[in-house]
Amino acid sequence: MSDTDSFIDEVTEEVRRDKLFATMKKYGWIAVLAVVVLVGGTAWREYSRAQAEAQAQGFGDAITAALEASEPDARIAALDEIATDEPGARAVLDMLIAAEKGAAGSDVEAVRQLQAVANNADVPQIYRQIASYKALSRSADALTVDDRRAGLEALAVPGQPLRLLAEEQLALIDIEVGNPDAALERLKSIAQDSEATAGLRRRASQLIVALGGSLDDLTVDVQDS
Repeated sequence: MSDTDSFIDEVTEEVRRDKLFATMKKYGWIAVLAVVVLVGGTAWREYSRAQAEAQAQGFGDAITAALEASEPDARIAALDEIATDEPGARAVLDMLIAAEKGAAGSDVEAVRQLQAVANNADVPQIYRQIASYKALSRSADALTVDDRRAGLEALAVPGQPLRLLAEEQLALIDIEVGNPDAALERLKSIAQDSEATAGLRRRASQLIVALGGSLDDLTVDVQDS
């Protein structure tokens, strides 16, 4: 009986082995394909990442080279020659070009270029807000007081990343139109805001003093910020 049982076990094991080999022969390509896909996917991700890093490096190098030109017109021309299909990168280029146009005394053209970035739905929201802020902060010759105020109030909504910077510009508009009391109120609010940076609090405190206000009633010690 022992020999018979041993023989049966051996036959059963052979049958199992034959079934396993048959199954591997029939479906083994699936496992091979899975390995190929996994390895190929990893290789493609590495290649894509290397390509993206190379493009970003090239983009940065091109900007650096363009900004090394001695004259604004030359810098503008060099920046205009940089090609990119990425909306965020294009927005950065346009904002740099607008800054150079402003430096060359073309505030109206600079504002137009910044507004084009701000109105471009393909550009990431943060870039659009930065472009809008830069346009609204430029010379009064480019935009009316009402236009600047309306745009800045939209950026000064709670929760927006440029809220306090927009509030600072609104205070400057209050001063421009001869409303120092409103400016003081805004500046004191900025100085006491927990989200304000040290530099922003310092500027607010300096303007408060310049307008004849007092820092004594502020809950935040702006002088030490």
